[in-house]
Amino acid sequence: MNIRKNEENHRLPAMNFASLGDYPAQFRQHLSEQGYTEGTINIYLRCIGRLAERMKTEGVALGDLDEAQALALVTEPGRHRHRKPYAPWIVKRFVRFLTAQGVGKPPLPPTDREVARAELKREYETYLRRQRGLSERTIFHSWRIADRFLDFRFGEKIGDLAKITPADIAGFLQHATSRKPPFRDKTLPTHLRNFFRYLFKAGKTARNLAPGIPSVAQRYGARLPRHLTPEQVEALIGAVRSDKATGRRDHAMVLLLARLGLRAPEVVAMQLDDIDWRAGEILVRGKGGRHDRVPLPPDVGRAIADYVRLDRSSSSRALFVTDRAPHGPFKNGQILNMILRKAFSGTGLKPPAPYVGSHILRHSLAANLARQGASLEEIGDMLRHRSRASTMIYARLDIDGLRSIAQPWPVAGGTK
Repeated sequence: MNIRKNEENHRLPAMNFASLGDYPAQFRQHLSEQGYTEGTINIYLRCIGRLAERMKTEGVALGDLDEAQALALVTEPGRHRHRKPYAPWIVKRFVRFLTAQGVGKPPLPPTDREVARAELKREYETYLRRQRGLSERTIFHSWRIADRFLDFRFGEKIGDLAKITPADIAGFLQHATSRKPPFRDKTLPTHLRNFFRYLFKAGKTARNLAPGIPSVAQRYGARLPRHLTPEQVEALIGAVRSDKATGRRDHAMVLLLARLGLRAPEVVAMQLDDIDWRAGEILVRGKGGRHDRVPLPPDVGRAIADYVRLDRSSSSRALFVTDRAPHGPFKNGQILNMILRKAFSGTGLKPPAPYVGSHILRHSLAANLARQGASLEEIGDMLRHRSRASTMIYARLDIDGLRSIAQPWPVAGGTK
């Protein structure tokens, strides 16, 4: 009985896959090996079945299929259009699977512009990696900004880098920073300076345009660090823990932010091997390739152990993984921003800033330490600051300490 039920679950949906041969069945096996559930696999195959029907109707042979044509078949306006928003993504993934099997139309050769851009990217990333020693994440964003600028300046043309002017840079900055607020990316000019320093050193421009690139205004010094009270922090943690679907994972991640003041990328970068259970320590992979061992608080250790023991299912060595197949690591720390936004909504608390970011818990830890009398050195050690200037912003929260150094208010005749 169980064998028959298992066979029924692995049958293809009742659709005509004749134009695709046995590749849908192979794709089903590929998804199953990656840990996808039967329900998700059937959603994939229904989209692929619609593609097969459209191929038969339009007379498209399997050997002539490519990504562009497949997308056109499932997104064509009219009654044949697939109404599911995820259908194009599924079809693209299936076509790439076919390409890996040597099936379908081979991709077009790259254009001269694509070849030139790829060569520039390779040389620039090599410079950033070998001469500047930047992290892979910073290198990725540096090229992303450079690529956006080149598209803005040259469009679909290859373009002459020597003809770039300061007016081009100013126009790009105005274009990039005039979108709908809030505009939070303060690193745009920094990445552009890196790019134009490279162009000048590589001899691709006659003069160094980097010094003339203005900075985006930063007015953080005009206000106190935005933070939550200890009671509000505990309310958020409680709301995260109550989530039935991913509560244990999210609870452990948020506790690392709240108790240790970690940054979101540091949380998602953790590996299973980073935890020393016997010593009660955890390795933090910080900014600039810096690794620090910090004590693991008991409540954080219990939360991580509960998640790993009861919920985590993955072959990845990353500590925190997605709850959907193939249960891989997170690409970035945006998952924590989403978790906190949901927690704020569930508790009814008003965020202290329009943008709900994971850094709010880091600021809250430092602010509450300052109010409890911790020194700036202790706060800097807790947050693993490299520069004393990064910690100085919390000195404004030490009201008693500031009152002790305040000068008396001048009165009539008190000054000469």
